[in-house]
Amino acid sequence: MPKNTGVKPVAQNRKAWHDYFIEEKYEAGIELFGTEVKSVRAGNVNLKDSFCTVKNGELFAHGLHISPYEKGNIFNRDPMRPKRLLMHRREINKLHARIAQDGLTLIPLSLYLKDSLVKVELGLARGKKLYDKRDASAKRDAEREIDRTMKEKFR
Repeated sequence: MPKNTGVKPVAQNRKAWHDYFIEEKYEAGIELFGTEVKSVRAGNVNLKDSFCTVKNGELFAHGLHISPYEKGNIFNRDPMRPKRLLMHRREINKLHARIAQDGLTLIPLSLYLKDSLVKVELGLARGKKLYDKRDASAKRDAEREIDRTMKEKFR
């Protein structure tokens, strides 16, 4: 049986783009059990309010909710358990240093299937203040208005 190729997005954390400035992006694998993988393939994932921590040289995702597989039985796991993320030790140490030194945080941005493997896109992020959020919203509204007037003008 041939492996699936390509990237299929499963879930995105849109709130992260609203609440944080994303400075860098990283890709990590995620350690899941069988019924969790089936649930991910069905799209039963919520990334809202999730974050990552480094503990004992290992990277964990907290708050990443994977709903129990509906056809599963005793093998279903706790949906809110911390999930271990898979990266090279050198990358984890580099991220841990940046988090501790610069006051950044690590946020899961999206979950996707890449060549039949479940991957997580992580963002090294700096929190936005309320005035930053207002400024971004005003800028987005202004761009929308400009696009609207340009469409009407060139019809």
